[in-house]
Amino acid sequence: MATRLRQSIAQLEDAFNEHAEADRLKSEEKLRETVARSHTRRLEKQHKHGTLRFVMLVLLLTATAVLVTVAMFETLYIVMG
Repeated sequence: MATRLRQSIAQLEDAFNEHAEADRLKSEEKLRETVARSHTRRLEKQHKHGTLRFVMLVLLLTATAVLVTVAMFETLYIVMG
């Protein structure tokens, strides 16, 4: 009976160790997934902000070109008029 009890305890210890290892692996996998999601969100946010900055730059340059052109022709009209 003592042999059987030792064998049962050994089985319980083995099962516990397997379960602990599985939990550790699952925890590490969740951490890797979380880090990957965070990295992806950060990249998407940077891309979105970069695109917005580029659009604002293009609009600002276009508006500046239009304003300078209008001012130049008005000045030319005043000088020639």
